[in-house]
Amino acid sequence: MKLALCNEVLHPLPFERQCALASSLGYQGLELAPFTLADDPLALDEAAARRLRDTARDHGLALSGLHWLMVKPEGLSLVDPDPGVRARSLRWLRQLIGFAAACGAPVLVHGSPRQRSPLPGQSVGDATARLADALAELAPHAEAAGVTYCLEPLSPAETPVINTVAEAAALVDRIGSPALRTMLDTSAAAQAEAEPLHTVLARFLASGHIAHVQLNDRNRRGPGQGDTALLPVLRTLRDTGYAGWMAVEPFDYVPDGPGCAAFSAGHVSGLQAALEAESP
Repeated sequence: MKLALCNEVLHPLPFERQCALASSLGYQGLELAPFTLADDPLALDEAAARRLRDTARDHGLALSGLHWLMVKPEGLSLVDPDPGVRARSLRWLRQLIGFAAACGAPVLVHGSPRQRSPLPGQSVGDATARLADALAELAPHAEAAGVTYCLEPLSPAETPVINTVAEAAALVDRIGSPALRTMLDTSAAAQAEAEPLHTVLARFLASGHIAHVQLNDRNRRGPGQGDTALLPVLRTLRDTGYAGWMAVEPFDYVPDGPGCAAFSAGHVSGLQAALEAESP
């Protein structure tokens, strides 16, 4: 199973140093947060994508995906009734779809809780409907670019819009595009799901809804820095033949970004060794 590191963990190191450090720690890929890549994210064109791809390759890494898609530019929202805000937001996400394809990143992870949460006076139902309409508009662009656009379920502490994998899967099914799927973030799922993580994961891997996995702890630190049990998650990925990426995505870096990246890689490596020891 392929392990990537979300690159904001090593920000503000220059990208080449991020690649060198991630590679030295045993990661096979980096998952990119666009807001870390340029002061003006609108400058992230396909030429910039190819430069990042080549730098990563020089260090033996692939670019596994994009996430934190709507942190910058400021003022974006997919649920704002203002058609101008909606148009700017969709234009930016179409740009990121092209950027992902150019840098060889197979998935885009759409979390961005603030940019899909209801505005004052707006209902959760209206916000969810507007999000669905926006994803339906983006799906054909992702399909044409050959990338998968994943709607990320987030915890209720982050947003009231799409909290469980089942809710995300239902929305994906309504749109019906092969380029639109969902994913599982173990921190968010540990807070939002009523069932064990591996049970949810097995169900929605079998149904074909899940295309990506992010590893972290319920406490928002790295894998192994809390009490979220990830061995059953990795066992389920192995047993189902999952061939996608596992991306380490902590939010609280203990003791710091590089230290958290190192601990997380070591913990996941240990879990993988334990799985290998289970094999006859």
